[in-house]
Amino acid sequence: MTNALMIDFGSTYTKLVAIHIEDATIIGRSQAPTTVDDLMVGLNEALAILYQGCGKLEFDHKLACSSAGGGLRMVAVGFVKELTAEAAKRSSLGAGAKVIDVFSYGLDQNDLIKIKKIAPDMILLSGGTDGGNSAVILENAQLIAQSGLKVPVVIAGNKKVAQMVAQILSDAQIEVIVTENVLPQVDVINVEPARKAIREVFMKEIIKAKGLDKAQSFVGSVLMPTPMAVLKAAELIADGTKEESGLGDIIIVDVGGATTDLHSVSNPVSSINTSIKGLVEPRAKRTVEGDLGIRHNALTILEMVGEDKIAQYARLTRDQVNIAEHLHKITEMPRMVPTNSDEELIDLGLARSATEIAISRHAGTFEEVHFVDGKVRQQTGKDFTFTKILIGTGGVFTHGKHGFEILKGALFDANIPNSLRPKEPQMFIDSQYCLFAIGLLAEINPSVALKVAKKALKTNV
Repeated sequence: MTNALMIDFGSTYTKLVAIHIEDATIIGRSQAPTTVDDLMVGLNEALAILYQGCGKLEFDHKLACSSAGGGLRMVAVGFVKELTAEAAKRSSLGAGAKVIDVFSYGLDQNDLIKIKKIAPDMILLSGGTDGGNSAVILENAQLIAQSGLKVPVVIAGNKKVAQMVAQILSDAQIEVIVTENVLPQVDVINVEPARKAIREVFMKEIIKAKGLDKAQSFVGSVLMPTPMAVLKAAELIADGTKEESGLGDIIIVDVGGATTDLHSVSNPVSSINTSIKGLVEPRAKRTVEGDLGIRHNALTILEMVGEDKIAQYARLTRDQVNIAEHLHKITEMPRMVPTNSDEELIDLGLARSATEIAISRHAGTFEEVHFVDGKVRQQTGKDFTFTKILIGTGGVFTHGKHGFEILKGALFDANIPNSLRPKEPQMFIDSQYCLFAIGLLAEINPSVALKVAKKALKTNV
């Protein structure tokens, strides 16, 4: 009997999922508050709860991810804002990072002051296509080297000068890793090598900085940031393995207390006679909306959509409950959970509003452009019109009663016809809150991981 323990050291809770490999089944789940000063305290509490539910278990595999300590906080630096800087941002997001800021057109002293104030865990330094502009990335490297910053730097720019950039930073005792250019050609984005490099630095350098090394004697190693594990799960569920078929193009909506994250795996263009404006989107994409957490940002969502919209989605009248007053309470007490049906419905209204805004940012748009020889559909961003699968994950989906209503916020809206949202996807709920565990298990047995995921996904059909 082979058991595996999947661990997520989250910013709020440490979550455990125990999986029986041969049966491809989840045999237990638990969580306990994350203890930042010593992660083992929260982990041991979660283990005790797990053992109460399914008995004392021996584990052949222990795999972990983490978003503790604020997650992986990164700064992306490029040359042209819409090109190399944007490609660097996408690479960082795909690696599971929280991109605090993006800088372009050459750093100056004010930028360096800002970066120091941000105090990122890592910098992704790009700039220039291969054989293109080399001056800006070299100048940026010199400024970083002279700034006193000592955070690791992933170099993913013009390959012609990448080693020179690395030498400049290494001479300043800055940890560097060189990888392929995130934008080798103007119309070619190359995010995967940078994602791998960021993960490598995370495992080597960031683990200790976040205090995660204290748990390594039990875990072995923390493999990746939690959002990267979820994106890996999305890729697995979409594409499948040689032994187990995938489900096809997919969007995952992860509504949390601090952010709303969207992960998608699909080809960027699904319509013929379409031209792309701007960078072509990667097949696997992640966006993070730091202003759409349904606890920490409840009042921000209220300001964006208004009390009437939240009440409409919550199926409540403003005479029944004071929504604004409740949202103030939520903001003051972000660990607050619903205690009655009205509060559950307000969470529905908040989460659906957050989902609606997040998908409008994640999905592409189109416009009809008229040329001398006819009309052309010009697309910006990614087309999800024919996406097959829409999944909700997070506490509001797993523990709440209105998950499928929340997911409706991601669907095509005839009032916004140029937004390329999914029209008729099959909707699922991650009933076990286990997608992080699926991404981790995929590291050692992707086919079993996919079988576990299929069992955990519940549909309303």
